[in-house]
Amino acid sequence: MYWIALIAGLSLLLMTLLDGFETILLPRRINRRFRYSRLYYRGAWRLWRRLAHIGQPSRLRESMLSVFGPLSMLGLFLSWVASLILGFAIVHWAIGSEVADSAHLHLGSRFATDLYLSGTTFFTLGLGDVVPLGAWPRALTVAESGLGFGFLAIIISYLPVLYQAFSKREVTISLMDARAGSPPGGGEFLARLAHAGQMESANAILREWEQWCAELLESYLSFPVLAYYRSQHANQSWIASLTTMLDACALMLTTLPSRDSHQVQLTFAMARHSAVDIALIFNVRPKPAAADRLSDDALRQLHDLVRKTGAQPDDSPEAAKRLTELRGVYEPFVVALASHFMLVLPPPVPAEPSADNWQRSAWMARVPGIGRLPLGRTGGDHFD
Repeated sequence: MYWIALIAGLSLLLMTLLDGFETILLPRRINRRFRYSRLYYRGAWRLWRRLAHIGQPSRLRESMLSVFGPLSMLGLFLSWVASLILGFAIVHWAIGSEVADSAHLHLGSRFATDLYLSGTTFFTLGLGDVVPLGAWPRALTVAESGLGFGFLAIIISYLPVLYQAFSKREVTISLMDARAGSPPGGGEFLARLAHAGQMESANAILREWEQWCAELLESYLSFPVLAYYRSQHANQSWIASLTTMLDACALMLTTLPSRDSHQVQLTFAMARHSAVDIALIFNVRPKPAAADRLSDDALRQLHDLVRKTGAQPDDSPEAAKRLTELRGVYEPFVVALASHFMLVLPPPVPAEPSADNWQRSAWMARVPGIGRLPLGRTGGDHFD
């Protein structure tokens, strides 16, 4: 009985420490099927999604989903700590560790007392009301004290790095607001560039987004919980921005060809790589879109917008076929990711013009005298 308990306690300790090491310190994807943190997030997210759908208005649902990321992370940390405390308590009990109180009265070996001793030792409280007797129990207490101090220090140092990566992701997403609309769209991004006569600057912007896509993939490999952190605005998200760049690059490679397409190809490759690998990280199977994201009417509308700027899009059947082929290599992945994380996937070309986030504010409806900006589909009309 005691040997079984000893093996169980040591196994619980090793499993928890290994899971913490792989989650916090190891910056790569783990292919092993059984991982506590992976099972934890799958189960917790599945339950949280169901709770968010039960009688919740859309705004409250989004607020509820937005707290899952930080709340689940705290829950994971607490479960690790509880597992370590329980594991050490089981080992104490299995080796028959004897304890005494502050008056040196012998308390014998009881699991409740061992659990209390383990908890006070892990958090390095140093109360001294229960002390271990014997060489092995004392050595185990010292080991748990050092491990608890180091484990909590690693968790505390993990948080600033996590939020720094989140902030860096959101800065670039916010830049998409005036460039591609709210929600963003790949066709809207190109239409605004063409309207402003800045198509030659597209490569510089695409270079920035190639870097962003690489950083997005690297950060999700190191900190998968970041994918559950939602953006400040409900009409913005990391999957919407990633899809916007994929749509824009696919359009530039087919219907809006440029003389220098090398940077477009590089950005498309990096963005597609990110979409596929992120789907692998979360074990999300690709699936086709329920409806065509870019209808023939929307594509003709984009062609008309570009023609008004003096550019000549390629509206041949060959270009349309090539665009369909390119969309087929990334859309199933971004559609599946959007469905998994309950995020809205914007169309390449919005059906109707809408105000950007920077053009509107809740104060407009509350405070009289605040001016309203005229709305322009291509993002530059209000400056003309």
